[in-house]
Amino acid sequence: MTCDYLALAAPGVRTLQPYQPGKPESELRREYGLSHIVKLASNENPLGPSPRALAAVREALGELARYPDGNGFELKAALSAKLGLSMAMLTLGNGSNDVLELAARAFLTPEREAVFSEHAFAVYPIVTQAIGATARVAKAHPPEHPMPYGHDLEAMRALISDRTRIVFIANPNNPTGTWLKTAELEEFLSSIPESVIVVVDEAYGEYVEAEADCPNALRWHDRFPNLIVTRTFSKAYGLAGLRVGYAVSHPQIADLLNRVREPFNVNSLALVAAAAALDDVSHLERGRAVNRAGMRQLQDACRPLGLNWLPSIGNFLCVDVGRPGREIFLELLKRGVIVRPVDNYGLPRFLRISIGTQAENARLIEVLNAVLKS
Repeated sequence: MTCDYLALAAPGVRTLQPYQPGKPESELRREYGLSHIVKLASNENPLGPSPRALAAVREALGELARYPDGNGFELKAALSAKLGLSMAMLTLGNGSNDVLELAARAFLTPEREAVFSEHAFAVYPIVTQAIGATARVAKAHPPEHPMPYGHDLEAMRALISDRTRIVFIANPNNPTGTWLKTAELEEFLSSIPESVIVVVDEAYGEYVEAEADCPNALRWHDRFPNLIVTRTFSKAYGLAGLRVGYAVSHPQIADLLNRVREPFNVNSLALVAAAAALDDVSHLERGRAVNRAGMRQLQDACRPLGLNWLPSIGNFLCVDVGRPGREIFLELLKRGVIVRPVDNYGLPRFLRISIGTQAENARLIEVLNAVLKS
């Protein structure tokens, strides 16, 4: 009889549900035989990578037989110069997902707890459960709140105890798009004991507009040594396929994160592409402009359809379709449009729609209109 390997697994892993990524275009082609597909499911940059990043990748191809720089010196130096922060505060990751896991591995144990919000990024419960720590999930704001389904910091603070070691905060949050204002997040950080590590996940930080009053938490490291800020090159910088992100923290925390980091966790092409992308400010601004225009395009299309959406300052819109979102998702798939159902986040009537190019958005609007009326 085959051994019951499930019984051999660590307790937290036995019931763990893996992260569900957006549906790949290749899979949709195989299932439905479609040739023209619009993917607006994974919050990717529709403009793709910076030309400078592509040139850096091409130049580095001849060195693929060599291991990457395990310390990522060149990228750290570029980030240090860009952010005005010491290289000793940086930890590089295989996407920001990696550094979120490093934080959990460095500070959580089965005796400890992590606090995060309902409807927050799926990686927080995954890494907490995998380690065997206890997840304390705070109720989100109610639907009638100005930030519906967003983080309720008072509810999160109420769950913090002597067992709490990490608080995860996504700002802006995925999948809702909601955000915390500067004063409320600053006050929260001021009230948290230094023995509690606060991870502020700013994966969408480059898309934030000044008028949103959403803080750049990188500016607070001098005041809050227990703060870890994570960022990624997968979104605004268009390097999702290379998987590269980073964390900024107190040097002692960064040292701990680097102790549990896998050797060579960021590959050679990702290192050079990310460093080059940082310098291409014009490409980043073009992406931001496309995002602003696309956000207006989608919102303007939702109004006549009678659809509501959650406030968002990311590169996606979470839309209430007024019926089970997965049903609409499947109908859109049949017509070659991929979006993201978020019933697994506790939002069964919503679809998360990434902002694409003007043409991609127009195709989504056309197909969504047809599906809703059929």
